[in-house]
Amino acid sequence: MKPIVSIIMGSTSDLPVMEKAAKFFDEMEIPFEMNALSAHRTPAEVERFAREAAGRGLKVIIAGAGMAAALPGVIAANTVLPVIGVPIKGMLDGLDAMLSIIQMPPGIPVATVGVNGAQNAAILAAQMLSLSDEALAARMAAYKENLKQKIVKANEDLAGVQYKFKCN
Repeated sequence: MKPIVSIIMGSTSDLPVMEKAAKFFDEMEIPFEMNALSAHRTPAEVERFAREAAGRGLKVIIAGAGMAAALPGVIAANTVLPVIGVPIKGMLDGLDAMLSIIQMPPGIPVATVGVNGAQNAAILAAQMLSLSDEALAARMAAYKENLKQKIVKANEDLAGVQYKFKCN
């Protein structure tokens, strides 16, 4: 089995956030790899990883980073693959990381999800991959239908909740 998605984090302290992407990929049966690389502490390794990613068969890269959050942008600058940035909450409740990832110069886009949004990053990556994989597209459709059914069930449960002035 060869990975088609790479989950990269600035350090293993980001694992509690980024593992949500890993769990989603397991659920969707998408082969992935997971590594720690730092744009500031291992810049040569980050550039080498990004330059070689497509040649290794990767299709999408998810990069999580906090504070200065340079990792997703450095990866995007060195690959033609789509990069999805996950701002990690740290200082300023993750706003600093989010702005660092969102504000990329023209020509170097990084798709960005919300702070600590690794699961949404994985869902976005799976949607990209499902464009050329009918089986994955079917699994994604089932996943979305399950989300709908959870809300339908929640409304059924809420209907039974009684309050003095509740009208439904």
